[in-house]
Amino acid sequence: MIRAAFLALASVSLAGCVGSAAAARPKASYAAARLADRATDAAAPSAARSGVSAVAGPRVLKSARRSHRARPLSRVEAANRAAVSEPSPDGYVGALQVYPWAEGALYRLYAAPEEVSDIVLQPGESLVSVAAGDTVRWIIGDTTSGAGPTRRTHILVKPSAPGLTTNLVIATDRRVYHVEAQSTARTAMTSISWTYPDDALLALRGAPGAGSEAVTAGAGIDSLNFGYRIEGDKPPWRPLRAFDDGRQVFIEFPAALEQGEAPPLFVTGEGGQPELVNYRVRGRYYVVDRLFSAAELRLGERHQQIVRIVRDGSEQGRGRRHP
Repeated sequence: MIRAAFLALASVSLAGCVGSAAAARPKASYAAARLADRATDAAAPSAARSGVSAVAGPRVLKSARRSHRARPLSRVEAANRAAVSEPSPDGYVGALQVYPWAEGALYRLYAAPEEVSDIVLQPGESLVSVAAGDTVRWIIGDTTSGAGPTRRTHILVKPSAPGLTTNLVIATDRRVYHVEAQSTARTAMTSISWTYPDDALLALRGAPGAGSEAVTAGAGIDSLNFGYRIEGDKPPWRPLRAFDDGRQVFIEFPAALEQGEAPPLFVTGEGGQPELVNYRVRGRYYVVDRLFSAAELRLGERHQQIVRIVRDGSEQGRGRRHP
């Protein structure tokens, strides 16, 4: 009797132990997580010895994503910096900065509070719209001067404080201008305008009396080489630029050339000696019937004004518009 009770009690105890063991058994997911933790803990010492972080994978991916996003922005910033045309000493006619027009270029305008800067469009060009990035701190208006074919549109720009930047998109019936405006404490550009090599080339092609000797016959815009420098004195007639089509050199002058005496052109020959060269006057252009490495424009007797035109010797300027 006592033995039977003992056996029964033992059976109950054994069943209780079995039930507790079954209840304490871990789930499969928990066991898998613990095995992964052990594998990570085991790999950590060897990773530390090799100098590689055990969690470097996600960090590298995150850094790569940031780098991928940054690269396009860097390309945009670099392209904008390369496209900006800054004021050039050679481009001034009095207080007017004259930029050479080029598709896709950004033109700098420095302005100042309490002063109005004037953006002058091409004669006969009609304004369609003006948009500015900051219309709160920049005052922008427009007006016109002249009449008929000489009528010109003026866009007037005035900042309210120094240290401001904005951009202007000026749409006309002929082209779109992109202007980068920056305000300073005191220094302001009085006015900016443009010259248009493509239009001038078309005008030269249709010059009266050119006949079969059309000065730019067969010349394409992309074949023009603008790799010339203008150096020396700065008289009112100082050329704006020079370019060639592989056969002839075209020297563009400001409008002041038609109002005064035209300077003779001398090509620098062997030994640095000046030589007269055949050229023709077409409006504001000298058309030289040969290529040259250097030439001089001279005007005056006792106190000569001398301006040099020097070819830079490379073809990098071909098809581009340089000041």
